[in-house]
Amino acid sequence: MPSGTVPVPVTPDPVSESRAEPEIVVKTPLGNGVSGGEKQPRARGRSRSTTDWRLAVEDRLRVLAAEHTKQGGSDLAVSGALDVVRRTLDQAASTRGRRRLGAWWSGWHIERCWRALHDAEARLLAASPDLAGRLVDLRQRVAKHLPADDMRRRALDELNLAEAPVVAVRPVVEAALRATFDASDDAHNAVRALRNKLMLAGLALGVLNVLVGVLGTLWPGLLPLCVPSGELICPGRVGAPGAVDVWLVQLLGVLGAAVAVVVMLARQRPTLTTYRLSGYQALIKILLGATLALLGLLALGAEVVGDAVSPHSRPALLLWAVVLGYGQQVSTRLLDAHAQRIMDSAKPLPPEPTASTRH
Repeated sequence: MPSGTVPVPVTPDPVSESRAEPEIVVKTPLGNGVSGGEKQPRARGRSRSTTDWRLAVEDRLRVLAAEHTKQGGSDLAVSGALDVVRRTLDQAASTRGRRRLGAWWSGWHIERCWRALHDAEARLLAASPDLAGRLVDLRQRVAKHLPADDMRRRALDELNLAEAPVVAVRPVVEAALRATFDASDDAHNAVRALRNKLMLAGLALGVLNVLVGVLGTLWPGLLPLCVPSGELICPGRVGAPGAVDVWLVQLLGVLGAAVAVVVMLARQRPTLTTYRLSGYQALIKILLGATLALLGLLALGAEVVGDAVSPHSRPALLLWAVVLGYGQQVSTRLLDAHAQRIMDSAKPLPPEPTASTRH
């Protein structure tokens, strides 16, 4: 440093301290943390739709996760099953487009979740420290799905916790629960399969009705829906067939079938199953009502049933279309009974009270 120079102390410029912003963590219904910043918009983009099956699965998942934690959380099989449920829920939430339609058709996400939950539940209940207090409830659940002569159900009913060692009791409980859950899962698969069949049948009937209606519009009189009674009585007008005859008969057949749908819904027992069949049954009834109304008027025009029931006026002809639409109830009654049996097997309900038990 040169002589005569007085050093001047240099004061450093104040530097603002960087403050770390607290990380925002968004808790999902399954308990997984999602940090803020760039990940938060992605979480919004993949928000889960609220559906009945998802609410039920998430609720059951929380209960089983709490039970697993209560028992120590050391069972790797239970941990793996619960992780399968979480991953499946995430996959179902991110499924879009045709894959979403395929998932709805196959039901893979619903069935995988419930089978994994049932696997974990069977192990947790069998290893429960308060198994003696839950035994009555377990026997009731098993009795809903397994017949009385099933060996696993009989072994569960004959258990005596005061005499049998715990090591021998738990395999019996787990085997009975697994058989019960398998029967329930298979019954739900049967409900889904019937739903898909009804969907295909409804689609075929709808295409057929539309095709017949278009042909009747383009070529009036292609289907002889008119009845000779002094003069030609047609659904749309008297004297000659019209372009609206087929559509009018189908509409009146739908009207008659709608009355049958109301009757079906009034008589149907409530259900808590994941899959619903009532809407598809109503679709089949309505479309089949339109088809049978056309076929019935063709039979009247051909005088297959004779002159005794042949309509002699246009209002009588239209009334016959409504009656014939309601007449599909005769052919769909077996379908309704079959669907009710499958729904009852999927979610058993207490038997309906008879006349002797009501009084």
